[in-house]
Amino acid sequence: MTYEQWITEVVKVVETVGTGIMVIGGLGAFLAFLRDAATDARRAGSYERLRRNLGRCILLGLEVLIVADIVRTVVVDQTFQSVTVLGIIVLIRILLSFSLDVEIDGVWPWNRLRESRKDQAP
Repeated sequence: MTYEQWITEVVKVVETVGTGIMVIGGLGAFLAFLRDAATDARRAGSYERLRRNLGRCILLGLEVLIVADIVRTVVVDQTFQSVTVLGIIVLIRILLSFSLDVEIDGVWPWNRLRESRKDQAP
């Protein structure tokens, strides 16, 4: 087995881990939602917690998939076309991550410090 073949197999494992994070984490988020929705004390806010937990799973999975794409491009497929495709993929995933982060926190990243100060004010 050559070095490139070995790295290709490692990338497949990393991609599987990223996908598994999203699938297993999503299932866990739904199970937690069902548990919360069935409990009177935790019913309020259960939908918001579901969205936040799903968003976190997706964000983490996307980050792991970006790692796999970078390793594949840097080590295995070093062409201008593959670097361009990687750049586009990373840009799309950054935009997805950004929008998910805003969706989870409910505030623009540049306003996060201001919002946290409001929460701490007497």
